[in-house]
This record gives sequence, structure tokens and C-alpha cells, in this order.
Amino acid sequence: MEILLFWIFFLLYIFSLLANGIILGLIWFDPRLHTPMYFFLSHLAIIDISYPSSNVPNLLKNLVQHNKTISFVSCIVQMTLCLTIASTECMILVAMSYDRYVAICHPLQYTIIMNWRRCTVLAVTSWACGFSLVLLHLILFLRLPFCGPQEVNHFFCETLSVLKLACADTRINTIILCAIGVFVLVGPLSLMLVSYTNILWVILKSQSKEGRKKAFSTCSSHMCVVGLYFGIAMMIYMVPDSSQREEEQKILFLFYSLFNPLLNPVIYSLRNVQVKDAFYRVLRQKRAT
Repeated sequence: MEILLFWIFFLLYIFSLLANGIILGLIWFDPRLHTPMYFFLSHLAIIDISYPSSNVPNLLKNLVQHNKTISFVSCIVQMTLCLTIASTECMILVAMSYDRYVAICHPLQYTIIMNWRRCTVLAVTSWACGFSLVLLHLILFLRLPFCGPQEVNHFFCETLSVLKLACADTRINTIILCAIGVFVLVGPLSLMLVSYTNILWVILKSQSKEGRKKAFSTCSSHMCVVGLYFGIAMMIYMVPDSSQREEEQKILFLFYSLFNPLLNPVIYSLRNVQVKDAFYRVLRQKRAT
């Protein structure tokens, strides 16, 4: 069973790397995709490569090795990377929703508002927020003592599972982690709901059937990704913990680590005409050469 799971997870991991790599390549090489929307999509692709790469290789190693161990330093690095990348993804999704809001609600001012300087600031701020929030948690985490048995009840060093191994009071860590969860989940989701409420209002007021169809198509991909990401994240961090939920959480994390990074490029490529056109142009160029 472990060998079978190894090959299933390995293929899913490779496919997710290839799919996101293709998205990055298309955005990089096709000048028609050098727009704010695809600038943020390239950051999302980087995140979807980085997150599974921080924990899936260790999962694959554990499936083929009898000795399933990880050093304390490696565990800390893995936990920090996962938290940072997940927090940054929330911020990038907010930036993408703001871009769609400006494009649909203020189309005549779009190029002025969403200039490259503002896009760069939004992207840098997203990554900086991810790193700074996790740094606060890491400082509080490193002060905790750990005394065996040190068995993480998870397939990687997930924060809540590692905290349960500390032989000290972890209430402050739990409170800070909850505050971070509210900041990176509830806050961004509220902003996105406001953005898409305004977008929906503008679309419904539009007299052009073609304009409504185009607006819905440009936003539907992002809404699918937001629904997947925030739905899973809130089920993990916003639902009260229990022993029964530990197994459910592991399945949700497995879905987020293996399937979500693969679904994001599929959603954007299948539902986005510009991405498909860019892919066909690249194929035609390859055949011509």
C-alpha cells in the first residue's frame, strides 16, 4: 500500500510542478500575458510549486523508508515554509481580487490604478506579510521545551501537531496562531467578498450580454481558487479541535498539498481563453521551428 501511495503522490506532485511550470513559462515568454492579472497569477504559480515542495518530498521519503524521522531543525524549517507560503497565498489572492475589481468596476482607469509600481508593491507586501507573521510565531515557538515522546501525528511538521509535543503551556502560541489565522483568513476573505459584491453589482447593471459573459469568465477562475483555498483552510483552523478531527485534518492537508496546486493551473488554463491561446501559440512556434 505504501508503494502504491508513493507512486500516486509522486505522479500528482510531478504533474503539479509541470502544470505550474507551464503557467510560469507562458506568462514569462508571451508578451500578451504581461499584464497585472497574470503578474499575480505567476506569484500564485510560484506558491503552488513551493508549498508542496516543502512537505511532499518528505512524505514520499517516509513512504519508502522504514525509519520515518526528521530532525528538529528540518521540522522547524518545514513548518516555517508551509506557514509562510500559505499566509502569502492569502494576500496574493486578495491582490488578484482587487485587480479584478478595478478591471470591472473602473475599466477606464485600470491602466492608471494598476500600474507596475502598484502591482510590485502589492506583491512585495504580500510576501512581507507572510514572512513577518510567521516570524512572530517562530519566535514564540522556539522558546518552548520539547521532551519525548516526539511523534508528530501528521505526514509533515504541521504547526498544531508539533505544538502538542511541547511540555509547556502553549496557550500564548495558540492565541497568536489563532490571531494570525483571523488576519490571513477572515480579513482577506472579507475584503474579497466586498470586491466581488461590487463586481457582481456592476455586472448585473451592465446592458451588454457579451460584457457580462466576459466579466463572469474573468472572475470565475479566481472565485473557484478562492473557494477551494479558503474552504479548506477554514475547516482546518477555524473549526474546534478534537481527536476525531485530527484524521480529517490530515486528509484536508493532503488534499491541499497534492491536489490544490494541481487544480489551480487546470482551473486557470481550462477557463481562461488567453492562457489557452498563449499555449497554442507556443505549440505552433515549436512546430514551425
